[in-house]
Amino acid sequence: MPPFAKYRILLVEDHTDLAETVLDFLTSMGWEVDYAADGMTGLHLARTQRFDAIVLDVMLPGMDGLTLCRELRDQHRSSTPIVMMTARDELSDKLAGFENGADDYLVKPFDLPELVARIDSVVRRHQRRLMPETLQVADLVLDTGSRQVLRAGQELSLSPTSFQILRILLQNSPNVVSRETLEFELWNDNPPASDSLRSLIYKLRKTVDKPFDNSLINTVQGAGYKVGE
Repeated sequence: MPPFAKYRILLVEDHTDLAETVLDFLTSMGWEVDYAADGMTGLHLARTQRFDAIVLDVMLPGMDGLTLCRELRDQHRSSTPIVMMTARDELSDKLAGFENGADDYLVKPFDLPELVARIDSVVRRHQRRLMPETLQVADLVLDTGSRQVLRAGQELSLSPTSFQILRILLQNSPNVVSRETLEFELWNDNPPASDSLRSLIYKLRKTVDKPFDNSLINTVQGAGYKVGE
């Protein structure tokens, strides 16, 4: 296995045997790992301490992983990368994970080196986005630091995934962003389904464009998507 940077990880998993296996493997690589066996403890640790990434089970006592993820993103404005792991492999389950703010999704059982590679991938992507910046096209403004989005001075409420799509489009404006690029940025090499991105773009347009006189999020046939008048 190739060498990786040393990270501080929060593992939230109620299955004792699996948690011990993951803990042993990650610490054997020199990583620092904190552990929570339930959702409420996991939320407390995630809110009060700094981690490079969170490995989060979906089914947890006290507070499930989807709720925990959504709380961190929406209520606490946390951008810490989250890798969700679950025995559920249905498309709807994966979409729910991404829509609630997960950066990657790993189905049990999995190989530990794959978990490590996915953690490393989401952390590196996150680090590339750490520099706060204000992005603007026309009357649409996105602040990557505060995660605030405004259109014509009106604050818009976006899901974590919609925020990420809009950020990518604004960063590349006026250029077109290909479907493949967006899918990789959102889901690495594990996109949930061929029509998932189209559905997310539709939801984004409902918030960003529909209440206003002109549309800013445009489809470029055969090429991808762009933001611009």
